[in-house]
Amino acid sequence: MSRVQAAINHAESSCKARGAKLTNKRKQVLSGLLQSNKARSAYELVDYCKDEFGEILPPMSVYRILDFLQDEHLVHKLKLANKYIACAHITCDHAHGVSQFLICNQCEVVKEITINKSTINGLQRNVEAAGFHLASPQLEINAVCDSCKNKAA
Repeated sequence: MSRVQAAINHAESSCKARGAKLTNKRKQVLSGLLQSNKARSAYELVDYCKDEFGEILPPMSVYRILDFLQDEHLVHKLKLANKYIACAHITCDHAHGVSQFLICNQCEVVKEITINKSTINGLQRNVEAAGFHLASPQLEINAVCDSCKNKAA
């Protein structure tokens, strides 16, 4: 069984356990995110579903599907890019920490890592000391991946 199929099977079981249903269209959109190491927009997922499955999904349907997948903790929205990425922990059964996303500003590869709770607490204290309140602990950091760095050398 492929990595993508294993993730979809696990996601389907998780949804079912919570009383939700991972429909075929939801599986197709999730598959588009699982098969990519880059974040994808709703419109890129519309094209993916058309090319891979012959399924023409209106963009608003894809946005609703993405909202569902987010609510089920299967995907993350990268707010700065307005794109989505599959959660790196779909097949994990343990509690997840706060996600941080490293985004290569050259090839656009995205890597999800977890932030220590103490780091988030320190960040929150700094934000509050500046007179603000943290709306979301999710961090999106522009970086350069090792592959692009090595190409430049």
